[in-house]
Amino acid sequence: MASHDEQTTGREGVRRTVTRTLVVLAGMFAFAFALVPLYDVFCEVTGLNGKTSNSAQMLVHEEVDTSRMVTVQFITRASAGLPWELDVQTRQVRVHPGQSNEVSFTFRNRGGDASEARAVPSVSPSEASVHLRKLSCFCFQEQRLEGGERLEAPLVFQLTRDLPPDIKTVTLVYTLYPVQPAQAAVSPRRPIKEGDSA
Repeated sequence: MASHDEQTTGREGVRRTVTRTLVVLAGMFAFAFALVPLYDVFCEVTGLNGKTSNSAQMLVHEEVDTSRMVTVQFITRASAGLPWELDVQTRQVRVHPGQSNEVSFTFRNRGGDASEARAVPSVSPSEASVHLRKLSCFCFQEQRLEGGERLEAPLVFQLTRDLPPDIKTVTLVYTLYPVQPAQAAVSPRRPIKEGDSA
């Protein structure tokens, strides 16, 4: 039969084990909670998974590489349940690395009510994302459109000269996602009523 001292020592050992386990579990929870924003930052810095910067970048003044042409393709899509369309005037452009380029996109709210959405970009191949500089982009903030309204917005971008020479085509995909009104930091651009002249 265990003595009183042995029982006390055993209880203290169990208490220490439980305390350490709870501390480890709390640490694991905190790490898991922080993992998503850390992953987003990592992807933005490295271009992993084709993620691009969420803010305007400065134009790099460098000599245009006229010896190379790169095809840049644009794909647009809306998530299910969002009555918006996103279209691009030019589906594909051929550019020189180091050259700045502008492409126009059009948002349309086909629904009857006002709503907010955000266009989230991704780049393929993913290694090209660190060489894509967005100087101006509608994707930096949410857009709000009344029912039946349309908004034209530019994308101004540059591919840097150090884009790997084996990359001949870069695909930029914009996917529209709904945004709750309380979350929206809405663009101040003036929407155009459907049917107005562009």
